[in-house]
Amino acid sequence: MLGFTGEYPQKIDGKGRMSIPADFRRVLEAGDPDWTDGLSPKLYLQFGDHLKDNLRVYSVEEFDRISAQIRAMPAGSKQRQMVSRLYLGQSMKLEIDRDGRIVMPIRQRRKLGLEQGEVLFMGLGDYFEIWKADTFETTVGQEVTDWLEEQPEGFDPLSLVEGL
Repeated sequence: MLGFTGEYPQKIDGKGRMSIPADFRRVLEAGDPDWTDGLSPKLYLQFGDHLKDNLRVYSVEEFDRISAQIRAMPAGSKQRQMVSRLYLGQSMKLEIDRDGRIVMPIRQRRKLGLEQGEVLFMGLGDYFEIWKADTFETTVGQEVTDWLEEQPEGFDPLSLVEGL
């Protein structure tokens, strides 16, 4: 199964247009049951309040899977209500245009503190994150550096993955 991997710096213009990396577009195409050659794939942009400095992007199939899991939670429970608000209520479906771009709405750009400039896309398997580039470096980049410094000499992160 295809997944989102890698880091890709991209530019966002004053109208909120930014290119989706070609590798990510292939994953989104594969994860959109309505997509065929000649059509534009769709995606879900997730901007829930729990996401402090970034946005998440899911394929249609992955978002549908999450949505089904939320709907399977006990009806009327506080947990279902909160998760529904954060994931279903604070997401939007977008379409990639014929030039491989999306237009990020102004509200979501403001959440990142970004009217235009450089963003960073980071693939995390089932989804990818969109960060303002300098925010990424001072948060995620620093967090990874600090964590690696705490590890013993010769540490291999794959040692944490069961079965490898």
